[in-house]
Amino acid sequence: MAYIEELFGLKGKKGFVTGGAQGIGKVVATGMARCGMDVAIVDVNKEKAEEAAHQIEALGVRSMALVCDVTSAEAVDATVDTIATGFGGLDFAFNNAGIANNTPTEDIDLKDWQKVIDVNLIGVFLTARAAGRKMIASGGGSIINTASMSGHIVNRPQPQSAYNASKAGVIQLTKSMAIEWAPHKVRVNCISPGYIRTEMTVHVRQDWQDSWMRQSVLPSMGTPEDLVAGVLYLASDAAAFTTGSDLVMDGGFTVV
Repeated sequence: MAYIEELFGLKGKKGFVTGGAQGIGKVVATGMARCGMDVAIVDVNKEKAEEAAHQIEALGVRSMALVCDVTSAEAVDATVDTIATGFGGLDFAFNNAGIANNTPTEDIDLKDWQKVIDVNLIGVFLTARAAGRKMIASGGGSIINTASMSGHIVNRPQPQSAYNASKAGVIQLTKSMAIEWAPHKVRVNCISPGYIRTEMTVHVRQDWQDSWMRQSVLPSMGTPEDLVAGVLYLASDAAAFTTGSDLVMDGGFTVV
């Protein structure tokens, strides 16, 4: 156990999770707290963010809940400033906020298509940039972005061109930031989950879900808990030689 703790060195690390009030974000933030990490919850839902922060504090670490529109550069910069000041530094950022839209490409309104890009890609850029600036100034850190297997394949049968494009963008953005910030000891990686049972997917049409399972290597959806260890690895010093990578966690879906 002592070797594991020494290898991963997570206790006392300070950072934030966007989209941390529910789903993948909340579960990963809770896993971080259980490892002794101080975690700020950043979300647009004030009530749920505060609830998540209280639950994290009950685990014996520091937390705070901040409402932030990740598509606003001013709001993001102010939020990250508050976190870094409140915690006395910033070691990690898990940029996880995201939305989806399943309107066919020929029917989707431009503003709805743009909204997905704004949250999923521009939001990741803004939160990663704000965190990166802090980490460059302090001597290093770890940034983890949430991409998706949808950045590698085109999902069927649901139409989601904006989502797929946004997640492919996150993967390339991650690699670009990793190259630029490597001299500053700031590592940038992303995870690409497959179909995960969350508040976002549980209400998806049953015929779509049935189709996913017919296409899947493993005949079940994953859970947010299946992603925790991967994020913890990327946030830890055990991943000191890992940057610019995309950790695909999809139950083998993209292998076939």
